Amino acid sequence: MDRKLAAILAADVVGYSAMMERDEAGTHERVRAGRMELLEPTIARHHGTIFKLMGDGLLAEFPSVVEVMECAVSLQRGLAERNASLPQDHRVEMRIGVNLGEVIVDGDDRFGEGVNIAARLEQLAEPGGIWVSAKVAREVEKKLAFGFQPMGPHRVKNIAEPVEAYRVTIDGKALPRRASRDRSRLATIAAIISLIVAITAVAWWQSYGTKRKIDQSGIPTVAVLPFKNMSGEPALEYFSDGMTDNLISMLAGVTELKVLSRSSTFVYKNKPTDVRQIGQELNAAYVIEGSIWKETDRVRISAQLIDAHTGENLWAEKFDRTGNNPLALQDEVIERIIGTLGGQRGKMYDSEYKKVWEKDTPDLEEYDYFLRSNFFFGQFTPESLVKATDIILEGLAKFPDSSLLSCGLAWDHVLAANLAFDNKPKEHWQAASELEAKVLPRANLGPDAKKSCLWSSVYVSAYEGKFDLSLRRSDEVIALSPGDAFLIGDLSQAARFNGLTDKAVERADYGLRNDPNFADYYLMVKANALTDIEQYAESALLIAKTADIQITVPLLRAINDMHLGKTDDAHSEVAKALKMQPWYTAVRWRDMTFHINRAVIDRQVSDLVAAGLPMK
Repeated sequence: MDRKLAAILAADVVGYSAMMERDEAGTHERVRAGRMELLEPTIARHHGTIFKLMGDGLLAEFPSVVEVMECAVSLQRGLAERNASLPQDHRVEMRIGVNLGEVIVDGDDRFGEGVNIAARLEQLAEPGGIWVSAKVAREVEKKLAFGFQPMGPHRVKNIAEPVEAYRVTIDGKALPRRASRDRSRLATIAAIISLIVAITAVAWWQSYGTKRKIDQSGIPTVAVLPFKNMSGEPALEYFSDGMTDNLISMLAGVTELKVLSRSSTFVYKNKPTDVRQIGQELNAAYVIEGSIWKETDRVRISAQLIDAHTGENLWAEKFDRTGNNPLALQDEVIERIIGTLGGQRGKMYDSEYKKVWEKDTPDLEEYDYFLRSNFFFGQFTPESLVKATDIILEGLAKFPDSSLLSCGLAWDHVLAANLAFDNKPKEHWQAASELEAKVLPRANLGPDAKKSCLWSSVYVSAYEGKFDLSLRRSDEVIALSPGDAFLIGDLSQAARFNGLTDKAVERADYGLRNDPNFADYYLMVKANALTDIEQYAESALLIAKTADIQITVPLLRAINDMHLGKTDDAHSEVAKALKMQPWYTAVRWRDMTFHINRAVIDRQVSDLVAAGLPMK
């Protein structure tokens, strides 16, 4: 097989599965016509070659980065033109991702990371949007008449290093999802557009706008529809109803969501459902629906998350389980669904992040700034943290008394200190402590603000040597959001600080089980707990192949290697860590490593110095 450098375009149809479910024949014909009349001719005109066709998308190779970018913009503009005269449910919208990278040539097909990154960027893009890699943006930024908005590094599936992403903009704005086809008629229809906008604004406000006030400044509302019993056995209604009830109860514990009660959604049981109509009737931003099929000891549970405003299918998964205890199976699947959908790393938040980035800055509300900041905060790099902090400070300038944004700023300081992103840890810890002391005593503190402040306080309390308080804070915040897999996995560390290794491992395993996208992180915190109790071989196995997501990972490997007789490997890991942060020292490890037993930290500092880490 040969290898070569190629520009790759990945595109797929937004909400294809939901469209097919509503109108299979019509959707197939519209997508086919769009491909034949627009996509294939446009790609050929820009000297591209389609090497893979899927029902809802395609992959194409181009000899030039300029050609692929001009093609991508032409495709999105052409789709907007086609959609302009169509009703909403007949429109075909696409996401596009573009990458420049090495590919493996296998006959007419192309494989490898160059293709994979293009596909991942396409998944990150908003409907009608184009996201590209840093290589593409650097190559063409001064050659074409459109710009690139930096969206920060993103960790994506099956790619070891974060992908630096950029969004294509025209005149400083993201690509429009609709375009006018006849400029000469603009003056004539201006008044009509104004009227439509006014009517639409009122309708939107009635259906969605009130949500921002009612639902704690924009927290999305989710409706769980009764799961369908597909087995044909009336006796199994208890199982499908129980599934729905338990899912509602568990989601109710996720502070980032407002979940509608059983009485609101069970009126739709056994009735034909139009998700967008239900969204309007219940004032819900998202709908979860699913089905259950059971035969002997095998159960299949399907679930999907749908944007109630657009009808777009945001996530779907099938769970096949065997066993004779259906309630235990139910609990296992619900735990996984909550871990996937809920929390600040969940699918609903992914959708909210994309929506808030479509807004112009003057229109941003308090919660929007919080979401925008989290978009960068969760990437855990020094550069993304600077962006997250800048957004929070911009929000606080507009909303100076915001508890939510103050808690977000406290977290920025905690992360900067705890991950050694600069050499000012004491300043960051002090600032975080002062912000928490100001906000936590406030009356009527919103659940998002309370969760954020308590969570950051886990680390501040440990830094201050208040290990009992740190553990209590971790229990409090988990009680606020008992199904948040990332939260529980992260707070493995609070148990570790207190020498509670079994509890630390249990929490890390919960994260691994229910949030596989962050597996490297949970493996790191679990390995950390095992290294603390000198289970070096077990710890080493856990992080042998994990990505170096933090400087902690190579340094943990170095400590393990020193005790496993692999001194050369230990020195190599320390060298790797110093490339990540050249100023890092053993003193800094002591400052950012918390444990109730100081002898644990003393031992680790000694190991790192022996492996070549400077003391000061």
